[in-house]
Amino acid sequence: MPERDDFYHARQRMVEDQITRRGVSDARVLKAMRALPRHLFVDSEFHDEAYADHPLPIGDGQTISQPYIVALMTASLDLKGDEKVLEIGTGSGYQAALLGRLAREVHTVELVPRLAENARGILEGLRIRNVSVHVGDGSLGWPDEAPFDRIIATAAAPRVPDAYLGQLKPDGKMVIPVGARWRQMLELWTRQGDEPIKEEILPVVFVPLLGAEGWQDLDNP
Repeated sequence: MPERDDFYHARQRMVEDQITRRGVSDARVLKAMRALPRHLFVDSEFHDEAYADHPLPIGDGQTISQPYIVALMTASLDLKGDEKVLEIGTGSGYQAALLGRLAREVHTVELVPRLAENARGILEGLRIRNVSVHVGDGSLGWPDEAPFDRIIATAAAPRVPDAYLGQLKPDGKMVIPVGARWRQMLELWTRQGDEPIKEEILPVVFVPLLGAEGWQDLDNP
């Protein structure tokens, strides 16, 4: 992928106008977002909107998150480059691709097989080889590869699933939206000792987490 594709300048404006001006300062996250071709993760009809300040539909009732929220959640993980990361909700694959450029190893779990297959193809095309895409119930985490240094959930849970805290290493960090169906709080959890520490980041609205430990009053796709 050439450094300067047709959307190169749009990416630079996105990072400057939407992300750094809102206070995200992690240099590694900003560099990765300046380089990662976000337009490849949406249908061609949305290419011109790929770097705009809002989410976009990706089918099956799912969305690719607003760039600022992606940056904020990623920066909150405080990645140094040697971590093993679990992502819940692969969706388009954009967040997983970003994590792949910032961490040693990434496992991402998607409930919808079509989305998982699409994301896998894009990641392969970008030669991001340290991200493994799994199809399954992400509300249960991914015990086959646990424990993880970091966990990030890109779907909203009514409460933090016990499986996530159980699969998080000591001193590990987790970012997850938690709350009601149409309004949640983005939370940062740090596992220190017997009691994890919770910090509130900001109010958000995410698609619901489905599965055994997610929302039970919604139909699965």
